[in-house]
Amino acid sequence: MGRTRDAGCVAAGVVIGAGACYCVYRLTWGRDENEKIWDDDEESSDGAETGVETERSAQANPGPVTTARVETDPVVKAEVGSGVKSGSDLKVEAYSGPQSGGGLEAKAKALFKVLKEQASAKMGRGGRMSIISGNRTLAPSLPCPGGRGGGCHPTRSKAGGKASGKSKGKPKSKSTKPPAAACPGRRVKFNFPYKIDDLLGTAELQKVLNILERSNDPFIQEVALVTLGNNAAYTFNQNAIRELGGVPIIAKMIKTKDPIIREKAYNALNNLSVIAENQGKIKTYISQVCDDTVICRLDSAVQMAGLRLLTNMTVTNHYQHLLSYSFPDFFALLFLGNHFTKIQIMKLIINFTENPGMRKELLGSKVPSELISLFNKEQDRETLLNVLTIFENINDNIKSEGFASSKKEFSRNSLFFLFKESGVCVKKIKALANHTDLVVKVKVLKVLTKL
Repeated sequence: MGRTRDAGCVAAGVVIGAGACYCVYRLTWGRDENEKIWDDDEESSDGAETGVETERSAQANPGPVTTARVETDPVVKAEVGSGVKSGSDLKVEAYSGPQSGGGLEAKAKALFKVLKEQASAKMGRGGRMSIISGNRTLAPSLPCPGGRGGGCHPTRSKAGGKASGKSKGKPKSKSTKPPAAACPGRRVKFNFPYKIDDLLGTAELQKVLNILERSNDPFIQEVALVTLGNNAAYTFNQNAIRELGGVPIIAKMIKTKDPIIREKAYNALNNLSVIAENQGKIKTYISQVCDDTVICRLDSAVQMAGLRLLTNMTVTNHYQHLLSYSFPDFFALLFLGNHFTKIQIMKLIINFTENPGMRKELLGSKVPSELISLFNKEQDRETLLNVLTIFENINDNIKSEGFASSKKEFSRNSLFFLFKESGVCVKKIKALANHTDLVVKVKVLKVLTKL
C-alpha cells in the first residue's frame, strides 16, 4: 500500500512538472513565432524556422553549434527536425524530429506534439503554418499567436503586399436578382416639368392640364393639381384655366377614391370659384361635392376642403338651392365635428340665413336639440359670435316674412321651433350678457335689442 502511494505521488509530481514545463515552453515558443510572423524581412519561412530551432537546440545542448542556411543545405532540415511534406496538404511539422535534452522538457515536447496532432486532425488542418509557393500564411483553424483582437494576422508575401488574412473560400456567385429599375412594383421616377409654386403662363398651364388628363399615377396627379391650385390663386390664371377647359379636367379628379387627390381637386376648384364665371362651370359638380363632404371621414382634410368649396359657392344666392336637401346633415356636423369643422359649418349656414329665398327651407329643416348647447359661455369667442349671428339672421327673417303667424307649418324639432317658440335660446342668450369677452358681450346686447 505504501509503495502504491509513493508511486502515485511520483506520477503526480511528474505530471505537474511536465505541465509547468509545457506552459513555460509554450509561451516562449508562441512569442518567438509571433515575432517571426510580423517580421518585415524578406527571409524565407524555412530559414526563419530553422534558425529558431537551431537556437533552441543550442540552448538545450550547450556547446558549439554551427548554423547553416536552409536554402543551400537541405540536410540541415532533417537534423533540426523540420520535415516537409509535398502534395495538396503541404505543411511544416515543427519539432517532428528527434529531440535532445531528455527529462521533463522532452516529455513536454512529446505531449505538445500529441495535442497538436489531435487539434490538426479535428480541424482538418495539417499544421499551424503552411508554405505555398513562397508565401507565408496562417491557418485560420488555430488561434493566432499574440492574440491581436482575436483575429488572424494578415498574410505577407515576398513582394511585401498585405492580404486580407481570410481563408479563400468558395467564390461568391453573381447575383441573378434584377436591378431595382426592372422591378415591376417599383415606381419609375417622373420629373415634373415645373415646380408647384411656379407662376405659369397659358402654354405651361395647357401642358399641366394635359399631364393631369393623361396620367393615372396618383403622385403625378397630386403634383399637377397642387400646381394648378396655386396658379388659380391669381385672377388672370383663373380665367386662363377656364378658357383652356381645365374645370372639367380638375372636377374629374373628385370621382377618384384617393382622398388626397380629392382634397387637392377641391382646393383647386375652391380657388377657381372666386369669380362668377367659374362658378357657372363648377355648379355642375356641387351636388357631388356636397354628398362626398357629408359622408367622408369626419374632420378629415377632404371634408374641410369640401366645406370651404361649398362656402365659396354659396356666397352668392345663385346656387344655394342646390344644397337645400343637405341642411339636416350640416346641422348634425355641428355636434359631431371638431372645432374647425364647426366653424366652417357655421360660415356655410350663415350664407343660407342671409338669403331671403332660402328662409322657409332653412326654418323648416330638422335640427338636433343639442344646438342649444352652443349658447354656452364656455364656448370660444368665434363659436359664440357665429351662433349669435345665425340666431340674429333667423330672427330677422321671421319678423320680416311674418312666419310667427304661420307657426303651424313647422314641426317641434325644426329650427323655427327651437329658436323662436321654445324660449330656451332667449334664456341662453340673456345669460351671456355678463360674458367676460367684450366683443361677445356687445354682440349679445345687439341681439337682445332686436327681440
